[in-house]
Amino acid sequence: MSGSTFGALFRVTNFGESHGPAIGCVIDGCPPGMALSVADIQPELDRRRPGTSRHVTQRQEADQVEILSGVYEGLSTGTPICLLIRNTDQRSKDYANLLDTFRPGHADYSYWRKYGVRDPRGGGRSSARLTAPTVAAGAVARKWLREHHGTTFSGWMTALGEIEIPFEDERHIPDNAFFAPNATIVPQLEAHMDALRRAGDSCGARIRVVARGVPAGLGEPLYDRLDADIAYAMMGLNAVKGVEIGDGFGVVAQRGSEHGDELLPEGFASNHAGGVLGGISTGQDLVVTIAIKPTSSIRTSRRSIDREGRPFVVETVGRHDPCVGIRATPIAEALLALVVMDHALRHRAQCGDVRLPLPPLPAQA
Repeated sequence: MSGSTFGALFRVTNFGESHGPAIGCVIDGCPPGMALSVADIQPELDRRRPGTSRHVTQRQEADQVEILSGVYEGLSTGTPICLLIRNTDQRSKDYANLLDTFRPGHADYSYWRKYGVRDPRGGGRSSARLTAPTVAAGAVARKWLREHHGTTFSGWMTALGEIEIPFEDERHIPDNAFFAPNATIVPQLEAHMDALRRAGDSCGARIRVVARGVPAGLGEPLYDRLDADIAYAMMGLNAVKGVEIGDGFGVVAQRGSEHGDELLPEGFASNHAGGVLGGISTGQDLVVTIAIKPTSSIRTSRRSIDREGRPFVVETVGRHDPCVGIRATPIAEALLALVVMDHALRHRAQCGDVRLPLPPLPAQA
């Protein structure tokens, strides 16, 4: 299947199926000499893995990563790094009733029309299970960026369905299943998810991810703009239907006198642009927001057709996230890290010798 490789210099090829023996990725282009072990990768996978609360799929996967190549005596060698994650808790029988029909809103139908092959087991390649290798690759990128540029990544949920989540403090994010930066609203989010599960329904979510300490100058003119590649990467995440950079669609109601981020000797006065101007990073925080649609695999009866075009009523059994957005935050962080990593290497290759007489503006005013 084509379309499984991402990046120009830091290239990640994703492989496997939801209910196959294993999933994984091959990272080509990681610079040599970086200390790398399972301990650098596993914590990020643990943040994403299923079965961690009653609000997500109860599929029990340890998501233990194995490094098969590209590391010798604890250091990256510069050769391809192969990361493997074995599937251990498949229940393919849960999908037997979907062999000849299609879930509304799911990729079942479009995959069948493209390839002519129907693999109903957990969605096959279209499953969010395939985001685990992305998170693993992102952990490698995050470590290199942190060591070379001090770049860090964080993300949080800003809305669960119709419930807006006011930002309070990032320290709350690791303490709840929703990656919510607000402790007081968690009981309301839990009640909402419990009601959805009882009703056999699902909801969407909105996630914000921020990269701090991003070098200025990353990105290319026109077709390889940094923000274009960010949008491309985020739209490659399952269920994403919208991407905003900075203020996003909010710029429609802004005046030019408000939107343009003024430059002052002590730094930028604001960051409406989200850290990108003309497709090139300014050195400010990269701010990205994504919209995630409701889960398609639900118990509620929905009208569909079978492979002969005859009417069919679909009810999806099995273990599914009532809101796939709950576990999306680590994935969005990883995707942003992969884009920044690729552009950092591209910038180093072409413009590594560029020296300016003045230091860059501080990221924040």
